[in-house]
Amino acid sequence: MGFSLKTRKKEIEQLKNIDLDLLVIGGGITGAGIALQASSAKMKTGLIDMQDFGAGTSSRSTRLVHGGIRYLKTFDVQVVSDTVKERAVIQHIAPHMTQPDPMILPIYDEPDTTFTMFSVKVAMDLYDHLAGIEGDSPLTKYANYTIDKAETLKREPQLNPVNLEGAGVYLDYQNNDSRLVLENVKKAHELGCLAVSRLKAIKILHNEAKQVNGVRVKDLLDGTEFDIHAKVVINAAGPWSDEVRQTDQLTYKEARLRPTKGVHLVVDQSRLKVPQPTYFGSGTADGRMIFTIPREGKTYIGTTDTDFHGDYNHPVVEQSDVDYLLKIINRKYPTAHLTLADVEASWAGVRPLIGVEDAGNAAADAVTGASVSDSTSAPSAVSRGSSLTTADDGLITLAGGKLTDYRIMANGAMEKIAQKLHDDFGEAFVLPDSAKVKVAGGDFDSDNAEAELAKIAQAGEAVGISPADAQEIASLFGSEAAKIYDRAKQITPEPGLTLGQTAALDYSLAEEMTLTPVDYLLRRTYHVLFKNDTLDKVKVGVVNRMANYYGWDQQQLDYCTQELEQVIADSRLERLKNTN
Repeated sequence: MGFSLKTRKKEIEQLKNIDLDLLVIGGGITGAGIALQASSAKMKTGLIDMQDFGAGTSSRSTRLVHGGIRYLKTFDVQVVSDTVKERAVIQHIAPHMTQPDPMILPIYDEPDTTFTMFSVKVAMDLYDHLAGIEGDSPLTKYANYTIDKAETLKREPQLNPVNLEGAGVYLDYQNNDSRLVLENVKKAHELGCLAVSRLKAIKILHNEAKQVNGVRVKDLLDGTEFDIHAKVVINAAGPWSDEVRQTDQLTYKEARLRPTKGVHLVVDQSRLKVPQPTYFGSGTADGRMIFTIPREGKTYIGTTDTDFHGDYNHPVVEQSDVDYLLKIINRKYPTAHLTLADVEASWAGVRPLIGVEDAGNAAADAVTGASVSDSTSAPSAVSRGSSLTTADDGLITLAGGKLTDYRIMANGAMEKIAQKLHDDFGEAFVLPDSAKVKVAGGDFDSDNAEAELAKIAQAGEAVGISPADAQEIASLFGSEAAKIYDRAKQITPEPGLTLGQTAALDYSLAEEMTLTPVDYLLRRTYHVLFKNDTLDKVKVGVVNRMANYYGWDQQQLDYCTQELEQVIADSRLERLKNTN
């Protein structure tokens, strides 16, 4: 069927000419999850995003599916309860990109510590209980335990031994955030969703009864504007939710979000080596917890949590962010001596946290684990819960939440949407069990994911793809890898790219709405973030292959090349390095 620039043009024509049951504004993980469930229920569904799918918050997370054990300390038990069960569900529906990866939590005797050896065991036991890791559960082998100081240092020799008391070990999962978004979108598209990126909502439309009946949009590729009509419109635009609400001139009164910025830094494992994901208190009075996570020969560090008032499209890493993280890391790993020069890549994201409820302007249909904050609360104290509201004119807004609980958030939204379609339009839809709807690439036995992925990789080697490339293709594309291997049989490698890299790129252009080199190198794959060693070589092959595929003229080629170079420079923090 394909999912590409060609299908985009056809689907825009359909969006112009049909009345949808549901239009979803925002193609991050929340909107993608809603679109998949709606399409599974056979609703006529549209999904739009002003950027690439997942280009905002949903590609800038800590890349874990986790319950957030630290939220137990602030009594956000509902948030933890909702999310901790979801780890296994997401592993089932997206098994190629979600794998169990136990976390180690070193405990230090220091002022304002988040956990003690006693409290961490209590928290881990509750964490496991909420997740159902007990009794005959298949996850029981991952049940939490504590280790003493000697064992902790044996596992993590670079850790600071001063005041170290031991550690807790508990289950969490690693994940590929941007591809989780994309695989939801691809599956929704396969089921009939009209999914179009680079379409910006610029005005909420109303019928004669002053009820929402669609959205006026602008195509950011050619500048044209047109209307999309739908019985129900849901705003799932993440940090941009307030901006979308502002286009609803009949009901908007005040902003509801309190956005915060989170920053991550990437260094080579030769500079900081950790054997497994590690999570510890910052050792400061800010109540933050810090991650150090190994991935693809690198270690990434995060995260900050500061109020953000800048450009949501381009959150940047500041010197203060780097100083904050490196100071903590060098205290916890005193032999590392990390400096700005060691940072190979970075990313900054904006969290759409719930700040205030727009009382009198919207009816709160469901608030899942959310608590309203005031402006004096520390950013890290603001709830990670979600909020589902309906304005007087019928515009539904789903905001807040965490990547891990996206399916639960979508469930709540779908119940409201189905009820509205029934009550206002006499349409009846049977909602599927979303815990059983696998995303694209997930069509294999998730209970034996490791063995299944090994088989998928072996199939790649059988067509001449290198073992390393075959393993990466299996983990990125899952069962869709078979389509990549079919392409590999028919092509020769692009100069600068291997056979596997070339075939994967060709597949992504035809099947993943990949329109720019940044789409591919930053979100479809992680070259920009975790493959700094080979990026400068690979980027040339990717740009050349895409230029040939799309028939770019020199102006378009220059634009895409400059955009990629700027993204790479931002990731490498060249601006900061050049001023130091």
